[in-house]
Amino acid sequence: MCKKKDPNKKGFFGEFKEFITRGNVLDMAVGVIIGGAFTAIVTALTSGILQPVINFLIGKIMGNASLESARTVLGKYVCVSGIARDSLEQVISAGDTIDWAKTNYIDWGTFISAIINFLLVALILFCIIKAINTVHERGVAAKEKLEAEKKAKEEAEQKAKEEEEARLKAEAEAKAKAEEEAKKASEKKPASKKKSSGKKKAPAKK
Repeated sequence: MCKKKDPNKKGFFGEFKEFITRGNVLDMAVGVIIGGAFTAIVTALTSGILQPVINFLIGKIMGNASLESARTVLGKYVCVSGIARDSLEQVISAGDTIDWAKTNYIDWGTFISAIINFLLVALILFCIIKAINTVHERGVAAKEKLEAEKKAKEEAEQKAKEEEEARLKAEAEAKAKAEEEAKKASEKKPASKKKSSGKKKAPAKK
């Protein structure tokens, strides 16, 4: 006997469709795309504008062109000509060029540049997030203010409506009471007239 298919059991593609159509997955995808574009903007700002300025200032202080020249050579300077020299002065006096690919050295400039770049990115992110949070808080405050004003207006309208209903009810009760009193007064008048008309006049004495 063939087994009946459970209508509540979803297949692979059904589960996959449910997974990709979840709200948090779509939000995550949008966040990743926007984050990639945002990273490109921040990187362009730090590497294209702020980093060159900082390199220029540090170079002026250290007497070098930039942080790229902040290196500590371990051992000898291997030149392009293939000759290993003991000091930088020998390389300069010989008019040779250092082959950094073959020279063993500590690259302080790259390390310091990475630290500066990290601090700049963190600072820019902090400023942008702070600005976004400020705008968000102002929006929330404005929304809460509008809701409070709307609630106060609704309460005032409800109070005015209740007062109007109470006034109309009081007027209706007063009118009904006046009508009832007028009706009672009108009922008393005919009875008194009938009573007075029933008395016979005494005959006049001769």
